[in-house]
Amino acid sequence: MEKPSINVRLMENLLQWDPLGYGTDAYDTECVDVVQAVHELDNPISLANKIQQIYEFSFEEYIPLPTCKMKALELLAIKNEDTSCSI
Repeated sequence: MEKPSINVRLMENLLQWDPLGYGTDAYDTECVDVVQAVHELDNPISLANKIQQIYEFSFEEYIPLPTCKMKALELLAIKNEDTSCSI
């Protein structure tokens, strides 16, 4: 059985995250923006900053950078797992 694409796995991960307490169904647009950022950035700190900016822009609330960094590391692990398995 073929595993889901990287974008599907990234979206599944993000859609389960509720960093601001609004419920997991409140962040669809932000999730898409973060998936795009994952493809553009490889540095966890840069990605964490971008995640923080995306959510802050939409909700005018601040997610602490350490929280964003943990999420960035998870997302980059998914991205790197996908690329490291290819022959």
